[in-house]
Amino acid sequence: MADATPPPGQIELKALPNMTAGTAASSEASEPPERPRSFGLRDRSEMAEFGKKQQLRRHFGFLSMVGFTCILTSTWESMFSTFLYGFSNGGPAGLVYGYLFCWAGTLATVASIAEMASMVPLSGGQYFWVYYMAPRSCRKFLSYLTGWTNVLGWQAGTTSLAFLAGTQIQGLLVLNFPGYTFARWHGTLLLYAVILVSLGINTVLAPHLPKVEGLIFILHIVGFFCILIPLVYLSPHSPASSVFTTFLNEGDWPSPALSWLIGLITSVYSFLGTDSACHMAEEIRGASTIVPRSMLAAIVINGVLGFAMLLAVLFSLGDLDRIMTSTTGYPFIELFYQATASVRAATAMTALVIALGIFASAACFTTASRMTWAFARDRGLPYSAKLASIDPRTQLPLYSLLASTVFSLLLALINIASAAAFSAILSIVVAGLFSSYLISISLLLHRRLRPSVERTQLRWGPWRMGRWSGAAVNGGALVYVVVAMTFSFFPMVRDSGTAGANWSPVVFGAVLLWGGAYYLLVGRRRYDGPVVEIAGAVGVGVHVE
Repeated sequence: MADATPPPGQIELKALPNMTAGTAASSEASEPPERPRSFGLRDRSEMAEFGKKQQLRRHFGFLSMVGFTCILTSTWESMFSTFLYGFSNGGPAGLVYGYLFCWAGTLATVASIAEMASMVPLSGGQYFWVYYMAPRSCRKFLSYLTGWTNVLGWQAGTTSLAFLAGTQIQGLLVLNFPGYTFARWHGTLLLYAVILVSLGINTVLAPHLPKVEGLIFILHIVGFFCILIPLVYLSPHSPASSVFTTFLNEGDWPSPALSWLIGLITSVYSFLGTDSACHMAEEIRGASTIVPRSMLAAIVINGVLGFAMLLAVLFSLGDLDRIMTSTTGYPFIELFYQATASVRAATAMTALVIALGIFASAACFTTASRMTWAFARDRGLPYSAKLASIDPRTQLPLYSLLASTVFSLLLALINIASAAAFSAILSIVVAGLFSSYLISISLLLHRRLRPSVERTQLRWGPWRMGRWSGAAVNGGALVYVVVAMTFSFFPMVRDSGTAGANWSPVVFGAVLLWGGAYYLLVGRRRYDGPVVEIAGAVGVGVHVE
C-alpha cells in the first residue's frame, strides 16, 4: 500500500508485514477479506489487524452470549419495574403500541450496531468505531466523547439495576410486614448488597461465567412461565377494548400523542443494554460472527417474552387504584397479591423477579467493567495504566472491577441525601448509551451513502446488510434513538414543580461539560485514539507503543 498520507476524512490502513499485496488491498474493499475459518485463528487475526493483543480469556460461545444479553436486558422483568411510567402516560393501549415501536426501533439499532461489531470486534465498541469512521479533523474528540458517555452510561446502569433490586426487596418487606417504613438508607444498604453479590459473581465465579449465564438464562425462561401462568389463570380478565383502545394522559400533557411519547421510557428501558455483547467481544469465540447473531437473537427472544408478559399484565389488572397506589412502591407486587390472594405466593413471584434483577445487575457490572477496561487501555480515563491492567492469574481486569464497585457504592450515597438527585443521575443511562449509538450510526450511514467511500474506507465484517437496505435500517435506528433520547428528558407530570422535575438534561449536560473540560485540560494530551499494541498492524492512524 502507498505510504502517502491519506486526505482528510480517510482512514490510514497499514498491512501486516506478513500480508500479501492482494490481501492488503482486499482490506479496503467493500467486501470482507478472506478470513481464517477457525474461530481461534480468526479472532487472533482480527485482534492483530486492529493492533490489539489478546489479554482476556475467550470462553463465551453463541448460546452463553445469547443468555448473557437476554439476562442483562431482562425485558419482561424490567417491564414490572417501570410499568407506572408508561401506564400513566399512554395507558394500556399506549404501552402496547409503544412496546411495538420500541421493539422495532431496537431491532434497527441492534442491526446497525451489529454491522460495526462485525467490522471491529473489540471490547471498546462505539468509541473505537467512531474513531475508525469519523473525519480525521474531529475523530479524536468524537471518539473520546463517545467513550466517556458510554463508560458513564454503563456504570450508572449497574447502579440503576442494583437500586431497583434493593427497593423491590423493601417492597417485599412492606408486603410481609405492614408496619415496615421505607427508609432511603435501607435501600442504599440493600443496593450495596446487590453490588457486592455482582462483584462476587464477576470474580469468584468468573472462570465459570458462561455456564452460570446459561443456568440463569434457563431461570429467565422458566421464571417467565412461573409468573405468566398464575397471572393469566388466577386474575380477573379485562375486555380487549380496554387494553387496545384505552389511552391515558395522567401527566396532563397538551396532547395524548405527547403523553404517549413520554411514556415510551417504559419500553425503552426494557430493551436497554442490548449492545452488551459488543463490550464482551474479546471474550467470545468467533466474535465477528457471534456478537451480531447473539444480539439479534436476544432481542427476538426477549421481545416475544416481553410482549407476552405485557399483554398478560394489562389483561389481568384488577383493582387499579390499589395497584397504582401500592404502599410497596411497585404496582406489580400488589398485582401479584391480587392475582393469588396469598402473601406467600406473591412473595415467591416477587422474589423470582428480584433474583433475576440481581443477576441482570451482575451482567451489567461485567459489561461496565469491560467498557472501563477497554477505554482505559486506550488512555481515555484517569489512572488508565491501573484500570487497563489484567491480572495474569485470573485474566480479569481486577482494577476495573474494583473501580466499578467503588463508583456504584459512592453514587448510591446520593440516594440517602436526595432521591430526586439520585434518580436524575441514574437517568444518564439512556442518554449515555443512546448518544453513543447516535454518533456511531450517523457516521456509518454517512459513509454508506457515499459509494466511493464505502468501497475504499469501510472494512465490512462477515455480518452485514446491503447498501440500501442497510441505509434504511440505519435511518430507522437514528429516528428511534433521537425520539427515545429526547423524550427521556421529560418529567412524568407536566406541572410537577421542582420536586417532580426531571433533572436528567441538567445532569447529562454536566456530564458532557465535565468530559469536554477534562478532554481540553488533560485528555487531548493523553488520548490519541486507540493504541496500537502490535507494531506493523493494520492500525487506524494511531501511535504504536
